[in-house]
Amino acid sequence: MTWAGRVWMVWVLSVVILWGMAKGEGEYVKYKDPKQGVGERVQDLLGRMSLEEKIGQMVQIDRIAATADIMKDYMIGSLLSGGGSAPRPQATAADWVNMVNDFQKGSLSTRLGIPMIYGIDAVHGHNNVYNATIFPHNIGLGATRDPELLRRIGDATAVEVRATGIPYTFAPCIAVCRDPRWGRCYESYSEDPKVVEEMTDIILGLQGEIPNGSRKGVPYVAGKNKVAACAKHFVGDGGTTKGINEYNTVTNMHGLLSIHMPAYYDSIIKGVSTIMVSYSSWNGNKMHANHDLITGFLKGKLKFKGFVISDWQGIDRITSPAHSNYTYSVLTSVQAGIDMIMVPYNHTEFINDLTYLVKNNFITMDRIDDAVARILLIKFNLGLFENPLADLSLVNEVGSQAHRDLAREAVRKSLVLLKNGKNTNESLLPLPKKASKILVAGSHADNLGYQCGGWTIGWQGFSGNNGTQGTTILGAINSTVDKGTKVTYLENPDSEYVKSNHFDYAIVVVGEHPYTETAGDSETLTMADSGPNVIKNVCGAVKCVVIIISGRPIVIEPYLSAIDALVAAWLPGSEGQGVADALFGDYGFTGKLSRTWFKTVDQLPMNVGDSHYDPLFPFGFGLTTKSMVARSVSAGVDRRPYGAMAMIFLFIGLCFQGKLSA
Repeated sequence: MTWAGRVWMVWVLSVVILWGMAKGEGEYVKYKDPKQGVGERVQDLLGRMSLEEKIGQMVQIDRIAATADIMKDYMIGSLLSGGGSAPRPQATAADWVNMVNDFQKGSLSTRLGIPMIYGIDAVHGHNNVYNATIFPHNIGLGATRDPELLRRIGDATAVEVRATGIPYTFAPCIAVCRDPRWGRCYESYSEDPKVVEEMTDIILGLQGEIPNGSRKGVPYVAGKNKVAACAKHFVGDGGTTKGINEYNTVTNMHGLLSIHMPAYYDSIIKGVSTIMVSYSSWNGNKMHANHDLITGFLKGKLKFKGFVISDWQGIDRITSPAHSNYTYSVLTSVQAGIDMIMVPYNHTEFINDLTYLVKNNFITMDRIDDAVARILLIKFNLGLFENPLADLSLVNEVGSQAHRDLAREAVRKSLVLLKNGKNTNESLLPLPKKASKILVAGSHADNLGYQCGGWTIGWQGFSGNNGTQGTTILGAINSTVDKGTKVTYLENPDSEYVKSNHFDYAIVVVGEHPYTETAGDSETLTMADSGPNVIKNVCGAVKCVVIIISGRPIVIEPYLSAIDALVAAWLPGSEGQGVADALFGDYGFTGKLSRTWFKTVDQLPMNVGDSHYDPLFPFGFGLTTKSMVARSVSAGVDRRPYGAMAMIFLFIGLCFQGKLSA
C-alpha cells in the first residue's frame, strides 16, 4: 500500500472511531457505573441533560394519561396510580408488573435512558391492589403505641408494593389531626405530636434502617425489597379551622413547630426519600407557594436532601378558582421549592409553561438543576439504573399469610375497650365462645368494604365483600365460637324479635361508611343509619357489646347507658379475625385512645391539654382485659410442678415397695 493509501486508511478509521464515540459507543459513562458514588453519578448525568430532559424529570402523570411513547417523547420522570387507578379490575401482581415495565421501556428508550419512578398511595398496605393485605388505617395504628409493629408493617407493605413492580409509595401521612371533623383524620396517627413522631418508625420498615456509621438525615433505601417513602402533607394539614379539608391552619410559628413539624424532623433523620406538600394554607398562605417553609425551612434549616413533590393538581389550587392562572401557579410552586409536580392529566401545559419561564429567566437553571438532582438522587438510591425492570419473583408475597397474620396482630392491638359492663362487677368481655345462641347485628358486621374504609381498591373505598379478599367481623365470629353455638345475623332486627329469641348476648357492629378527603368532612360526626336504631333495639333487649367501625371518634354518648361493652375498632382493614381475637379472650385488649373522644361536637376542637378539656373518654384511655389463653396456661403452670412432684414421689414409692417385696 502506498503512503497516500496508508494516510487514507488512518483517516477513515479515525472518522469511524470518532463517529462511534459521538454515538456513545465504547465511551465510559460515569452515571452508568454503579461503582461510582451517587453524588458523582448525579452530577455526571445532570451535565449531559438538555433543558427539555430536565423539565421532563420534574413531571409526574397518572397512568391513565400515559403511554410508552409519551414517556419517551416527553422524557417523563414519574408515573403514579391515583386512588383506584389500576391496570384492570382485580388486576394481579403480574398484571401490575407488566404494566409498569411497559411504561418503563418507553423511558429507557430515551437518549439518556433515565428510568422513570412509579408511585402509588399504599397508605394502609398496598390498598389499590386486589388481594393485597389491608392494614388498619393510621388512627388505629396510633392506638397500638407500638413503633416496632409499625416497622414490621412498613416492611410487609414495601414487599407487596415491590411485588407489583412499584418502587415508591406516598406514605406515611404524618399529619397531626387536631379536629375529628376533618375527613382525613383517620390518616393521622394521633392528635399528640409525640405519638405521631414515634409512628414514623414505619419509614424504617418501608425503606430499611440506615446502616451504622452512615449519615443520618440522608435519603436511604436498603435494596430491591424496599421502597422510597413520602412524609406528607407538609405542613399543618391536620390543623385547619373546623377541620375543613384543604383549608387554613391558623397558628403562630411556635404552634406550627411544636405541633405539626416534629414528625418531619424525625422522618428526615430516618432517611425519608420524599416529602409531599399540603393543599392547605398556613395563616392564609398556600403551602404549595410557600418558599419560606419549603426552601427556607425544609431544605435550608432541616437540610432535607430528597425531593419535594406536589399533591394531586396541588399547584392548580394556588389560585382561586383553581387553574385560573396556571403560568403563575407553575412559577410560584417551582420557585417555592417543589421539585416534582403531580400533573396527572395535562403534562404538556406544565412543560410548555415551565420551559417558557426558564427560557425567559423567570426561573433560574440553578433551581431546575436543584430539583432534577434531588429526583435523580432518589432514583439512584433505589437502584433503578441497575434494575429498571421489575420481575415476578415477589408476586406471591401479595396477600401472603404472614402479612395477613401481621395485619391481624395489628387489628387486635389497635382495638380500644371503652366500656366493659354497666358496673365494675359485671364485665361482659371476654365473651364466652360456648353459648346456646348469639345475635350479630349492624350494617358493618358483614361488610369488608366498610371495615377497610377509604383508600381501598377505589379512592373512596367500596361497600360489600367483593372488592378484595379478607375476613369480615361476622366471618371471624363464626370461625371463633364453639361449633355448638348458633350465630344469627340480622342487619337491623326489631326489638320484639330480639326479646322473643332469648339470645345469650349480642354483638352490634355499626359506624361510618367509607370516605376520603373532603367527602369525609363532617360537622355532625354521627354514625351511619341505621346504627342508632340497631343499638336501641338490640341493647335494650339483651346484653350487648357494640363495636364502632369509624375513622375517628363519633357521637356515642346518647347511647352509652344502654350499652354493656363498647369497643372502638377504627378501620381495621382486611383481617376482621383480629377483632374476634380480643372479643373472645384469645388476646387481651391493650389499645389506648390516640384521640380524645368528645361528648358533643360543640366541644370541638378539643385536644388533650386544652383549658376546656372535658371528654367522654380522655386521650390515652383504654380498659384492658387478660387473655383467657394466658390465664389458663398460667394456671396450668402453677399446678404442673406439684402434680409432677406427686407423680415422682408415687413412682419412687412404688419402686421402693417393689424392692421390699422382692
